[in-house]
Amino acid sequence: MSIFIDEASIAVRAGAGGNGCISFRREAHVPRGGPDGGDGGHGGDVIFRASANLNTLIDHRYRRHYIAESGEHGRGKDQTGANGQSVIITVPVGTMIEDAATHDVLADLQHDSQEAVIAKGGRGGRGNARFATATRRAPRFAEPGGEGESFSLVLKLKLLADVGLVGYPNVGKSTLISAISAARPKVADYPFTTLIPHLGIVRMPGNRSLVFADIPGIIEGAHEGHGLGLRFLRHVERTRFLLFLIDLDPDNGRASAVEEYQILKRELIQYRADISERPALLVGTKKDLSGAEVKELELRDWAAQQGLPVVCISAPITEGLRDLIKAIAERYPWSETKLNAGME
Repeated sequence: MSIFIDEASIAVRAGAGGNGCISFRREAHVPRGGPDGGDGGHGGDVIFRASANLNTLIDHRYRRHYIAESGEHGRGKDQTGANGQSVIITVPVGTMIEDAATHDVLADLQHDSQEAVIAKGGRGGRGNARFATATRRAPRFAEPGGEGESFSLVLKLKLLADVGLVGYPNVGKSTLISAISAARPKVADYPFTTLIPHLGIVRMPGNRSLVFADIPGIIEGAHEGHGLGLRFLRHVERTRFLLFLIDLDPDNGRASAVEEYQILKRELIQYRADISERPALLVGTKKDLSGAEVKELELRDWAAQQGLPVVCISAPITEGLRDLIKAIAERYPWSETKLNAGME
């Protein structure tokens, strides 16, 4: 099992173009034999390609430099130099490529096999045969090859999931995703059990399926870097539907159920306002615990006043899971395209 790495810094350089050649052939009655210098080959590009077979950027933690091949120089007898070999860098679907210097987004690869040319190879220089004219029949000059582009890049992986599970640490996200999918995230009773996002495919009614993302716990101040902070908040950006998991355990030492939801919602708004506008469902967890009915009643009463849907569950004993799947299927925006404006 590979380590989950969702950010990496690398340097890329495209190949330089080959120089044009200065050459003259030996031919009777032709000044200086006639120019026959060939063009230089073009430098190779640096190309990024998305692959659904990858789910981490770990390869780019150990290899930081990628250099494409330069084009060959032109030769006599009008021989053009070979083009340089391009470098193809394979990254997971959902990888965003930023210029480290300007922070401009150069590419956002959201589909399997999608490609983007990030650094273009230098143009091959023209040989002296290209500069022959009626009045200049023996040019003694040629063009040098152009330099290839080079960049320092930051690669950022944003998971592509349909449903994002948002909640405090130990609220039951990992337990839920393991109960409704084949994903097996680590489950324990200490804070921040989930240190990396996990994906699980969940079968839905109508022979459909959705990808669920178990996002590491969000706490108050996460948008400022508290807890696990911004590193994992960005994985919520591409999800189309949110599950706000609210802990109904009366002894969890946290705020009321309503305040817990409001804190989570506020953190998302302060991180990126449009995320909070996506369809969502409130999910009360651990309803089987003694005293949980008090928080459940509080959450249901408040949500009814706000017009928000609520489902309460106990994932370890699978209570309420059938109702949860049904509620998600009824509210999920099936008709929207995968790449709507809010997720670009």
